[in-house]
Amino acid sequence: MQTLRIVFMGTPDFAVPCLQTLLDSPHSVVGVFTQPDKPQGRKMVLTPPPVKVLAAENGVPVFQPEKMKDPATLEQLKILAPDLIVVVAYGRILPRAVLELPRYGCINVHASLLPKYRGAAPIQWAILDGETETGVTIMQMDAGLDTGDMLVKKEIAIGAEETAEELYERLSELCVETLSETLEQLEAGTLQGTPQDDAQSSYASRITKEMSALDFTRPAAELHNLIRGITGFTMLEGKRLKVYGSRVVEGVSGEAGTIAEPEDFVVACGDGNGLRFTEIQPEGKRRMAAADFLRGKKLKKGEKLGNAE
Repeated sequence: MQTLRIVFMGTPDFAVPCLQTLLDSPHSVVGVFTQPDKPQGRKMVLTPPPVKVLAAENGVPVFQPEKMKDPATLEQLKILAPDLIVVVAYGRILPRAVLELPRYGCINVHASLLPKYRGAAPIQWAILDGETETGVTIMQMDAGLDTGDMLVKKEIAIGAEETAEELYERLSELCVETLSETLEQLEAGTLQGTPQDDAQSSYASRITKEMSALDFTRPAAELHNLIRGITGFTMLEGKRLKVYGSRVVEGVSGEAGTIAEPEDFVVACGDGNGLRFTEIQPEGKRRMAAADFLRGKKLKKGEKLGNAE
């Protein structure tokens, strides 16, 4: 078996299982590139990325360049002399000089069934769009954004009530399986790429806070997918209400945005259906089941929820 010199590039916890797989493999992880430490929490404590923590625990050299186009970064990569660069949710664009450096190039582990959902937020957008399946695609990286030839692809179903957080965990595990198969094919000399059909492509743009505002004139199913995908916000009695869980209720009467069934926290939507909140976080309070909230709060039928601010 050929032992490869591998440089790993990744940042969040999503990438950790893939790095652990490489560390456990016969191959040699000669360096890890990750984004710089960032302040987190209310006290803004400078915190290392999860990938850095795992690499440091295993004695792997860690590099955190501000810019990949910095000549010093390319020189460092030349010193590491990787046969292959594996990229998982790194969050940086690799210049052509880096892409062309390793003998086997750079491969990217992407959490969608390419060419659909290229870009930064494929998991969230698959749920926002009401997709019933997604998966992982490993591709040979080129100069475009997630446009390279597809190497190995694996599919999984998306549950009707599954949230992005839950799907995130399952896809992270599927990434490991897909990466392992890719390396096996590479070692065997059977790895082949399939060009993407650009006509079938879509782009998963970054998620913004404004997108979470619940507009109840929209269909209930769309708002349910929004809550599953990125969490929703509305206003109740002038205070911000975060919505983590919901269910679609068919045949609900009432003006869009008004409380139709106070005892179950059902809100009327624009398509004649409703949305029952199942998990919420009132402003200044902890995240809780809506049923627990309703035990201490009596809602009024016809009460209107405001737009998130």
